[in-house]
Amino acid sequence: MTNILLKGSALGALAVALGLSAMSASAAPAVDFDAPMVAIDTGVSAQAAELAQDRDQYRRGRSERSERRQVLRERAAAPDAAVAPARAQRAQEARRTETQQRAQRPDRSGQGDSRDGNVFRRANEALREQARADAARRDARQDARDQRSPSGSNWRERREDARERQQDRREDWRDRRQDRREDARDQQQDRRDAYRDQRNWRDQRDQSRYRDQRSWDQSRYRDQRQAYRNGYGRYYDGRRWNDYRVWNRSDWRRNQRYDWHRYRAANRSLFNIGRYYSPYRNHRYSRISIGFTLGSGFYSNRYYINDPWRYRLPEVYGPYRWVRYYDDVLLVDIYSGEVVDVIYDFFW
Repeated sequence: MTNILLKGSALGALAVALGLSAMSASAAPAVDFDAPMVAIDTGVSAQAAELAQDRDQYRRGRSERSERRQVLRERAAAPDAAVAPARAQRAQEARRTETQQRAQRPDRSGQGDSRDGNVFRRANEALREQARADAARRDARQDARDQRSPSGSNWRERREDARERQQDRREDWRDRRQDRREDARDQQQDRRDAYRDQRNWRDQRDQSRYRDQRSWDQSRYRDQRQAYRNGYGRYYDGRRWNDYRVWNRSDWRRNQRYDWHRYRAANRSLFNIGRYYSPYRNHRYSRISIGFTLGSGFYSNRYYINDPWRYRLPEVYGPYRWVRYYDDVLLVDIYSGEVVDVIYDFFW
């Protein structure tokens, strides 16, 4: 029973609330958004009026912004000479229009200080300030573009000055490069001249030495030839000049003491001394005659016959040495390399 009474009381309260809201809706007057706002005593009506007025201001601000954008487009397309005066005139007209609109607004001081209305007014003021700041920034950017525009004489002058400076730098760089190249050519020519002078000096020195050496050789050759005619020669052993008797190839062969043929027949094993090793690789035997000049390797001390009498050869003197060459025996002037005497097929 108690539950039934509670349910009935809740339904009754709901019905009473719906009736009151219907009565207030029918009693509220219609609001004309195009007409000036009128203060309403109740809080709900004042709030609705504030919202409508803020909506009107927002629409008017949007239309003003669209007009400003249109003006900016026209100004961008207009000639540069008429940009600044037209901008100033339009800005002045916009300020005059805004002042008139503020004067025509109704005074809402008697409507009470509604917190929601103050919030909307502050929002609208902030929007207008933002719009004015945006317009100022656009004007400043446009002025900067106008100054940078190719049609401006200052810009042309700066560009010409920059081109002239760049051209001057290029010419200076070319001059410096040309100077460096000329300096390098001069240095190279100086080095060539110095090398040529040095080479000429060396050539002259070498020619002088060659003439001196040739003269000395000729005089020595004349002396040696004269000595040979007289039966004597000279040789230099590294310390002094020595005179010697010229070798006679026929005298010792007529002497029976040096009959090596008969001695070899009786002592065949003595003349079998083993294989000959050439001082130069891939060298082969070639028959050498008197007057031939040997290489120094062929008459080194390893090829000397230090005991000629063992093979019944005559003793040597002066610059002469008996030298083995394969199976032959050569008498060599060790200071000139000249072959003075030859015995072929001496060894087995």
